[in-house]
Amino acid sequence: MVWLEDKQDWMLYFAVPSEKCSVYSMCGAFSWCAENIIPMCSCLRGFSAQSPNEWSSGNYTGGCTRNVALPCSLNGGGSVPSMYGYEEDRFYVANNVRLPDGSQTVQATSATECEVACLNNCSCMAYSYNETCSLWYTDLMNLQENLDNTTNSIFIRLPASEIPHTKSSRGKPLGIFVGGSILALGVCLVAILCLLHKRRRIKGLHQIDINMITFRYKDLQLVTNNFLEKLGAGSFGSVFKGVLQDGTTVAIKKLEGVRQGEKQFQAEMSTLGTIHHVNLIQLIGFCSEGEDRMLIYEYMPHGALDQDLFRVGLGDVLPWNTRYQIAIGITKGLTYLHDNCRNCIIHCDIKPENILLDATFSPKVADFGLAKLLGRDFSRVITTMRGTIGFLAPEWISGTAITAKADVFSYGMMLFEIISLKRNVEHEKRCADKFFPILVAMKIQEGNVHELLDADLRRDVNLEELDRACMVACWCVQQDERSRPTMGVIVQILEGLVEVNMPPVPRYLQFLAESADESMLSSTK
Repeated sequence: MVWLEDKQDWMLYFAVPSEKCSVYSMCGAFSWCAENIIPMCSCLRGFSAQSPNEWSSGNYTGGCTRNVALPCSLNGGGSVPSMYGYEEDRFYVANNVRLPDGSQTVQATSATECEVACLNNCSCMAYSYNETCSLWYTDLMNLQENLDNTTNSIFIRLPASEIPHTKSSRGKPLGIFVGGSILALGVCLVAILCLLHKRRRIKGLHQIDINMITFRYKDLQLVTNNFLEKLGAGSFGSVFKGVLQDGTTVAIKKLEGVRQGEKQFQAEMSTLGTIHHVNLIQLIGFCSEGEDRMLIYEYMPHGALDQDLFRVGLGDVLPWNTRYQIAIGITKGLTYLHDNCRNCIIHCDIKPENILLDATFSPKVADFGLAKLLGRDFSRVITTMRGTIGFLAPEWISGTAITAKADVFSYGMMLFEIISLKRNVEHEKRCADKFFPILVAMKIQEGNVHELLDADLRRDVNLEELDRACMVACWCVQQDERSRPTMGVIVQILEGLVEVNMPPVPRYLQFLAESADESMLSSTK
């Protein structure tokens, strides 16, 4: 507001909108805006940031551009035969959105007719059908998450290469020829595999991957001195130390409760053996004999993260920089599991005990892929909870579908422990305002996150990094999984590449903490 002397009145000079997404084209073309997600702007499927540097700095107005040009645009543009459109272009549906401006209405009596109308015009970027057919011929601008109760869907045009293939009846003659050739080759291949299988079979096992080693049970007995030195135990089984004949030290996990047969087990081992990342523990081989199932991993000299986090005596604590780099390394490993594997791998059991440290304190996520291997279900997961408040996302309790965002929640709870060097449930008082995750959220609101740490711990802390870590942890533990960032975004935030907004207080954790208070009070009466 500016005071005008001549008019003796205030004039509005500048105003900040209460909802950033209400600013027209806040996120530019071919992206969508959501207030409760960080970052608030996301490129649509099949599109990438027009200017990655601007995007990472928080300026999204440049919008997004196609990863692959539409085939018809490469052939002169304009209208093209519908069969060309069906063959080369498909549609990706974005649900629960506020439709962008600039649509044109055409006559169509069904969603199929509306789709055909869009396909038959190379300039058509998207369509939506809700009793009437709306087409968009220009860049999609101002696409937003729907905040009211109405349901809208928009179908965005993409090249076929950007969307998994669906059945088509076209090209049958070629298909028959190719199919016949493949069948003939398949018969020959099966015969060869059968012959190789007979030659390679050794006591019911065969090599499944050139990088995987199959071990016999008696060999593992020998290298572990009959499983003498136990390194630890977890929800999946016990771990023992062993030394192979070439002098390589390994960790051998004896699995408990494996439900899969030998063939399924070996198939899973083949998949896990192809996963390589500096922040993921490396699987060297396996053993599958009778009822015994064992995994052979690289050995980590510093053991599990919990052993270093919760030491007694301040002189032994991990310095802040080491802890912060550990937090970043874990996110990179989980990002690889979620986004870079052939199929998304949800860990389901993120906690300090499942983070191992090598000789340089570089973190490696362990036990990934074992949740699926053991057929983990709700009844098994609930046993891993420590007290009332553990590492499990609320969707485990509600029974809703589990996604990678469940790992994000668990990571957030673990990040609180990395920050405080204490168990979340072992702080001095269990009351709601002293439960560490809630305390962090309150201190963020006050701008006093440095008060979260003891005076001795503040000396080597980078306050900017501490602030980032606290805000990330609070975003990770939001009840609505849509509000939680992806692991890839967390990496960017912790590395200072992306700004993070002020997180709301995690109401779900606050509710649990208050419920625990009431239970404690009632038990003392």
